[in-house]
Formats: sequence, C-alpha cells, structure tokens
Amino acid sequence: MHPGATDFTRGSIPRHLIAFSIPMLLGNFLQAAYNTVDSFWVGRYLGPQALAAVSVSAPIIFSLISLVLGLTVAVTVLVAQFYGAGDKDRVRHVVTNSLVFLTEIGVVLSIIGILSRNALLRMINVPPDVFEHASAYLGIFLSGLVGMFLYNAASAILRGLGDSKTPLRFLAYATVTNMILDPLFILGVGPIPRMEVTGVALATILAQAFSAVIALVHLRRVSGLLKLGRDWWRLDLPLLGLISRIGLPAGVQQTFVSLSGLAVNSIVNRFGSMAMAGYGVGLRLDQFAFMPAMSSGIAVTSLVGQNLGAGRDDRVSETVRWAVLLSGGITAVLSVAVLSGRANLVAIFTRNADVIAIGAEYLRYAALSYVPYALMFTLSGVLRGAGDTVTSMLATFASLWLVRVPMAAALSRLPGLGVKGVWIAIVAGPVSGTLLNFVYYRTGRWKRRVVARRPSPE
Repeated sequence: MHPGATDFTRGSIPRHLIAFSIPMLLGNFLQAAYNTVDSFWVGRYLGPQALAAVSVSAPIIFSLISLVLGLTVAVTVLVAQFYGAGDKDRVRHVVTNSLVFLTEIGVVLSIIGILSRNALLRMINVPPDVFEHASAYLGIFLSGLVGMFLYNAASAILRGLGDSKTPLRFLAYATVTNMILDPLFILGVGPIPRMEVTGVALATILAQAFSAVIALVHLRRVSGLLKLGRDWWRLDLPLLGLISRIGLPAGVQQTFVSLSGLAVNSIVNRFGSMAMAGYGVGLRLDQFAFMPAMSSGIAVTSLVGQNLGAGRDDRVSETVRWAVLLSGGITAVLSVAVLSGRANLVAIFTRNADVIAIGAEYLRYAALSYVPYALMFTLSGVLRGAGDTVTSMLATFASLWLVRVPMAAALSRLPGLGVKGVWIAIVAGPVSGTLLNFVYYRTGRWKRRVVARRPSPE
C-alpha cells in the first residue's frame, strides 16, 4: 500500500517507538525553527508593531483551526485501526473522504475568518498602531487554510500507517520554502515588491501550499492511496460523522489548553513585567523539554491504533510499559538538567537579573512537572489510539480548569506565596491529569471505542 508504512503489530515495540518518535521530534524542532524565522525577519526589519501584529494574530488563528486540526487526530486513528485490521479499502476511503471534507471546511473557514477578522481583533482590544498590520496579516494567512489542512491531513494519514519520516520531509520542504520566501516578500527583491507583514503571511501560505501539493502527489503516485474514481470521492456521511465524533473532542481539548494558558498568563501579569518576562522565558524552555514526550505520545497513538485494529491487545499494554519507560526516563534526565542549570538557561534569553531570578524559580517548580506530563501524554495517546478522545478531553478539562487555573488564582493571592502559587498550580495540573487518565486506563473501557478490529490470532 505505502512503501514507508510500518506494521506495528509485529516486531520490537521499543524499536518501533524510537524509530517513529525520532522523526516526530525532528519535526517539532523544524516547526520551532519555522516560527523563529518569521519572528527574526519581522522583529529585525519591520519593528515592534509588526512583530506584535504577528503575535497577536496567533490566538485568533488557533481558535479558528484547533477544532479542525483535531479532525486530523481522528484520521490517524481510523487509518491506523483499519490498516491494523487489514482493511485496505477502508483506509483509502478514509483518505479520500478526509481530504475532501477538510478542503470544504478550509474554504468555509477562510471566508468566515477573512470577513470577521477585524471584529475579532477589536474583541481582543488590539491597539490602533498594531490593528492595520494585524488585519492585513490575518487576511492573507486565513486565505491559505486549505493548504494547511491538506498538509496536516496527509501527514496524519501517513502517521496512521506508521510512517513518520515522510511527513518530516513535507515539513522540511515547507520550512526551507518559507525561509527562502520570507526575505524576498518582506523586503522586496527585483520585481517582487516590498510587502512587509503581508509578505510574512504570503510566504507562509505558499510554503504550506507547496508542501500540501507534494503530499497529495505522494499519496497518489507513491502510496496509491488516492483513487480518481467517483465512488472513492463520494462523501460517506456516516464516516464523516465518525471522524467528527473522534476528532472534535481532540480539537476541543487543544482549545482548553490554549484558553487555560491565557488564564494563567493573566494571573502572572498581575505581578508585573519582570514576572511576565521570566514566565515567558520559562515557557520557551518548557516547549523543548516537552518535545520528546509529545513525540512519544503521538507514536503511542499510532502503535495502539494498529494493534487494537489487529486484535493485539497484549501489544497495547506492552506499548504503554515501554513508552512510560522510554519517555519517562528521557524526561527525567531533562528535568535534572533543567534543575541543575536553570539560571544559566534563562540567561540565554536575557541579561536582566530580576528576570533570570524569576525564570529560574519558575523552572525549579516546572521541571517537577515534566515526568507527569510524559506519563499523561502516553496515557492520552492510548485513549486516542482507541478512538476514545472524549475521556481524554474531559481529563484535560478537569486538570486545567478544575485544578490548575483555580489553584493558581487562589494560591497566588496568599501573602507568603504570591507568584510562587502559580508555579505550584502548574505542577498540580499534569499530576491530576495523569491520575485521571491512569484510573480510566485501568478500567479498560476505552477498548469499547475501537472502530475496526479483527479477531486475535492464535
């Protein structure tokens, strides 16, 4: 079916986890580089207003696309389960229907986003000196949502087949293209006019569109997963309902994460600019510490999906044990490294002594949350692989909105704690999330959500 596909129902589970996770980890670094390049050119050559315009647009973009990107989680799950069950025709059916579905949603969201962008910017009180730049940036960026969705859908399809290397190539093509186009469009070269902040958005959507085209050609010519017959492209409403049932809770889960981040930010902001800066630097370092665990969690989703589809429940429990050992072990080493050199790590980003002190104090607490996060990502990956995204969503909601945010608000008002109360709450969030996921995992009820399954082999 696909030359890069991996049958996760056979062979060494730790080898599968490591081989699948490494390209995902490299992809996370590439994505970070992608965003850094944009910030570099805008911040260095266009000034603070343009940089603020790009930054302030991020929450609006995420709110518009998070639910849709959750659908790609469903695509990975269904492809993995049908592939594990040996139903190749259903795999192709999921491929074609998901691509058509996401294209239609992309067109609709682009139109809605472009027409409502100014109202959304006013809603979040964007200042006048940034408003025009932000509106122009959003207008261009939102016109290219179809390319973003198709690229993500193609990557999700291939991950369901056990191939994480090919999506890494797609991301590399987009990153390199964006790096080339950014200075050309921002500053203007030869016949290309100087477009400033709109050039950033145009470079991004063209890079994503280029990668999406390559991905579709790959699915058609290399994998043979795209069929041109009318029957393959006719929308299957029950299948789309299944994709939505699995995918929308995953998207809502990401929305909970984003909104809780804004809520915690607002609490930290009460303690002044030094606390804001120290916390911001700490979050940047957290992202790098989370990368191995996040990559492992995605790998667990694909392994669990295929093995459940194949009726190999024994390999699911083995996958969990190995993922906990590998992801937890690597993250524990990172935690010790951060605890040992936290002040020096913060000093990479700033020379201000107050910011370094606050950032180092934040990391002293945050590093204790890295291993619980690794365990939570693993258990969430199991539930997603089974197609049980609702429970994972509810556990995330409880850990963030019933534990972290209220605890941060309450503890930060205690005279003896102040902003330290926020750091304590940040640790409590993943600890509670891990416990909730673990309790549900032990019940085994998530196995009832499996869509495709063949009898266990003798």
